[in-house]
Amino acid sequence: MNIYGIIILVALLGNFLLEFFANRLNLKALDPQVPEEFSGLYDQEKYARSQEYTRVRTRFGNLAATFDLLLLLVFWQVGGFPHLDGMVRGWGFGIVVTGLIFTGLLILAKGVLSLPLKIYSTFVIEARFGFNRTTPATFVLDMVKGIVLGVLLGGPLLAVILAIFQYGGPLAWLYCWLAVTVFTLVVQFIAPTWIMPLFNKFTPLGDGELREAIFKFARSVGFPLDNVFVMDGSKRSSKSNAFFTGFGKHKRIALFDTLIEGHPVAELVAILAHEIGHYQKKHILQGLMISILHTGVMLFLLSLFVSKPGLFDAFQLAQPSVYCGLIFFGLLFTPMEMVLGPLMNLLSRHNEFEADRFAVDKTGDSGAMILALKKLSVHNLSNLTPHPFYVFLHYSHPPLLARIHTMQGGSND
Repeated sequence: MNIYGIIILVALLGNFLLEFFANRLNLKALDPQVPEEFSGLYDQEKYARSQEYTRVRTRFGNLAATFDLLLLLVFWQVGGFPHLDGMVRGWGFGIVVTGLIFTGLLILAKGVLSLPLKIYSTFVIEARFGFNRTTPATFVLDMVKGIVLGVLLGGPLLAVILAIFQYGGPLAWLYCWLAVTVFTLVVQFIAPTWIMPLFNKFTPLGDGELREAIFKFARSVGFPLDNVFVMDGSKRSSKSNAFFTGFGKHKRIALFDTLIEGHPVAELVAILAHEIGHYQKKHILQGLMISILHTGVMLFLLSLFVSKPGLFDAFQLAQPSVYCGLIFFGLLFTPMEMVLGPLMNLLSRHNEFEADRFAVDKTGDSGAMILALKKLSVHNLSNLTPHPFYVFLHYSHPPLLARIHTMQGGSND
């Protein structure tokens, strides 16, 4: 094994052990006593159930991560990459089509092998804790739709990337960056209107007190709002949420139907104010710009390694190709992602605090926002006492108790 293989192997094992260690710390941080802030919402039995949910999901996550790592290492060591490459090349297609088939077969094989874990997660774990409402028909239909979308959207994008890197010369990474950026922007605009409705039904919020309160708040902060949608989240889960997506005329604010069922108007307005806060503070635009910059850096680095013979030797591949180079570079990029991930989470948590402050300042009602978040946490069986190291690695949102403390006038440092 050469230096590239050693770096990738160490990064994969290091990431796995780091995740295992963080999970262990997180489980040890579980406190059997109900936090004082939740004394009126949680009884001891339900709080113990929320902690059991964290334990079960964590252990299942460890199992899934172990399976993924072993699957990759075994496939690597038995020469799976060169065998698959040789088979696909033997079909006699051009480099772009060969790359699409090679990548598609890897994704398909991984999906099939991981399917039992996905089924167990949905129909056993989530059902055990009362969350799952996904029927087998919906589960299968979601998979089919996902595959079709992957082929129709991901296929052409991958073909463009492969063609540009194959024929684009020294500036191929730049041309590819422009192409991916255009694709990303187009998807951002069309997703709310054309893609998301393929999986969920979005119904305009009907007339009444809630609609009037939401539009009154939107006008008060100068937020242009044409409509608010109710999403049938209960089709798959009893968990509650709300989100904002898209830009311009295609932006969409959606409230889960399960969310509306569990909260009065003041709390729903506070939740929506938080989502509007992300837009007004330009967090969505910021995230998009960072994503585009990240893609550019990654494509530039890819251009430096995609033709390195040593990278292909590490996987016993005698004949280099752009499509294999993409996959191998993704593994080589693991150490950088281990650094970038927590940094992006740090920025995201900062933005969540800002959106909370926006909601509290503009509604003038910290109590409604705090109570809404508490109820969401109880309903979703969230972990109230995560370990700081686990938060550092994984949390895109601050722990709930920290958010409550900040909204009550404390510091978020």
